[in-house]
Amino acid sequence: MNYDFIQAHCLSKKGAEEDYKKEWDAIRYSVRGKMFALVGNDGEGRPIISVKHTPEHGEDLRGTYDDIIPGYYLNKIHWSSMYMNGNVPGNVLKQMLDESYELVLRSLSKKVQNEILNP
Repeated sequence: MNYDFIQAHCLSKKGAEEDYKKEWDAIRYSVRGKMFALVGNDGEGRPIISVKHTPEHGEDLRGTYDDIIPGYYLNKIHWSSMYMNGNVPGNVLKQMLDESYELVLRSLSKKVQNEILNP
């Protein structure tokens, strides 16, 4: 599948930022320093993207798509990683990114959420 929309989709979110974590050789997308997506490679060099989700949604995703696994080097209950050379539909990945962003945004204080959403 072609997931060339990832950067634009992540950065379209209010308050979203991108940075490169050299030690991990990965690109992080975060809001106010809290990561909601991580793009890199697994230990075998296969490209992956990791996103946050509710535990129930993560179980559903992993049960539906073989290319979605428990978070690679992340909390395996709250994060899943998706192989980007697999067959997960792009709209599913977009939904995963949206949910991840919303979860992280809602974890911030109401004051900070307001600053982000109503600049």
